[in-house]
Amino acid sequence: MFADSREPLVEIALQVLCVTLEHEPIRDTTSVDGTASGTAMDHDQGSESGGPDNLFVNYLSRVHREEDFQFILKGITRLLNNPLVQTYLPGSCKKIQFYQELLVLFWKTCDINKKFMFYVLKSSDVLDILVPILFHLNDARADQSRVGLMHIGVFILLLLSGERNFGVRLNKPYTVRVPMDIPVFTGTHADFLIIVFHKIITTGHQRLQPLFDCLLTIIVNVSPYLKTLSMVSSTKLLHLLEAFSTPWFLYACPTNHHLVFFLLEVFNNIIQYQFDGNSNLVYTIIRKRNVFHQLANLPTDHSAIAKAVTKRGKKFSTNLPSEHHVETPSMEGAPPAMEAEPGTLKTSLAALPGIDKMTERRAPHSPTQVEQPKLKDLAAQSQSGAEDSPSSDNPDHIDSHSSEPEGATKDEQTVQEAKPLHSPPSSPTPSTTSVTSNASGRAPLQRTASTGSSASWVATPEWVQSWKQKLPLQTIMRLLQVLVPQVEKICIDKGLTDESEILKFLQHGTLVGLLPVPHPILIRKYQPNSGTTMWFRTYMWGVIYLRNVDPPVWYDTDVKLFEIQRV
Repeated sequence: MFADSREPLVEIALQVLCVTLEHEPIRDTTSVDGTASGTAMDHDQGSESGGPDNLFVNYLSRVHREEDFQFILKGITRLLNNPLVQTYLPGSCKKIQFYQELLVLFWKTCDINKKFMFYVLKSSDVLDILVPILFHLNDARADQSRVGLMHIGVFILLLLSGERNFGVRLNKPYTVRVPMDIPVFTGTHADFLIIVFHKIITTGHQRLQPLFDCLLTIIVNVSPYLKTLSMVSSTKLLHLLEAFSTPWFLYACPTNHHLVFFLLEVFNNIIQYQFDGNSNLVYTIIRKRNVFHQLANLPTDHSAIAKAVTKRGKKFSTNLPSEHHVETPSMEGAPPAMEAEPGTLKTSLAALPGIDKMTERRAPHSPTQVEQPKLKDLAAQSQSGAEDSPSSDNPDHIDSHSSEPEGATKDEQTVQEAKPLHSPPSSPTPSTTSVTSNASGRAPLQRTASTGSSASWVATPEWVQSWKQKLPLQTIMRLLQVLVPQVEKICIDKGLTDESEILKFLQHGTLVGLLPVPHPILIRKYQPNSGTTMWFRTYMWGVIYLRNVDPPVWYDTDVKLFEIQRV
């Protein structure tokens, strides 16, 4: 039946272990798909906690020796990295197929034993988890039958990004050249993460749209610790803002503006806490300054909103706005992401809760309030400074001794788990964007409501004004107001045409004393909830069921957990 007995043994053992660690109580006997019949997850009706104590969970939570943690982590990372192994002789290394079960086990271990998660985060071994997850996310982005794999990979990264050490570890240079269809770059693991996320958002299928908030939340969580971003990843971030800030997209759904708030928070975190070393991002912001001016001057009248909405159909027929830089070639030997083969089986997964339900947000410590100039004034000053550079501006202004708020780099205590001064306001209607099973085609920005009251929702001037006035643009506008005239003056005086000279000029600059008071950093930590718990249970059993079609272990049984669909 099997040519190799070891792999099936490990696979079945892994599946059994995942099942034994499933300990969440079920309140009734209704199965996941709504059928009222017995399932494998039925609990003991006589126990208030949903059944007797789970000894597997109990013993796993009590593991504490570092050698045991090392044994678990090394085993998981070794198997997860197996599909990434490259050899000179094709077919000489067998690729495992149970990486989804490995991710489930890793998630459950981190959830049950917090000491294990902290052990993972305190060393660079966490990058051995990150790289294969990003590899699978990039590979599965076009395959609707693997949407569950996309979700659990993103959930793991969301869980890890809530800890400071994860963001710090991302600064390690990325040298593992895994063949992937992403642009060639030289940089850190943070660059790798941003580039893959950009690829998922711009070229993934429509069912991934509920993950956009999670993807950007991960980048927001790690942004205060990113010491150096490459030009490629900086351009990708600005490209996302350029796409998400277009009026037709902002007015298409009551929650789309949240994506703009997340991206602006990323830029503010890097400018305020990691200005030194991020000259690539600063240069890209200066080069794309019109995006911020247009966002600050976003029209709010009825006619402008109606005009933007009418353009929406035309925009959907095209891709994202083209970037000025020519797309760099993909890595050598990288296979493109493939769509699901006709007839591929997939499970129907439970709908995900919103990002606000999955993450914890604490009240901010009240910082010293400083009267800040209005956005219109900053935009007008920045634009006037870009048109005619005053002779009184001294380029040496930016060449003073370089320093930055060291809260994000030296002392963890100054990283406040607090709500920033400007956070995405709540939408007038609850988000109804959910995972749908009949989505087809690729429309990366078609993030519309699926059903319910939002289906007939129309943007109003009052709604636009309610969140437009909260856009956290002060820091970026001040940066542009200070740097644009200096950069243009030095270009004119020295006749610079090479961006490398401008980057060198920006590398030795500082904005200390020129920017608004640094905002408190918000870390959005994953919080367990009933919605994600149900999702994980459905996903785990779906994987186990479909991985055991041959031989048909679960055929002719009374297990009714989900529906099987063909794509």
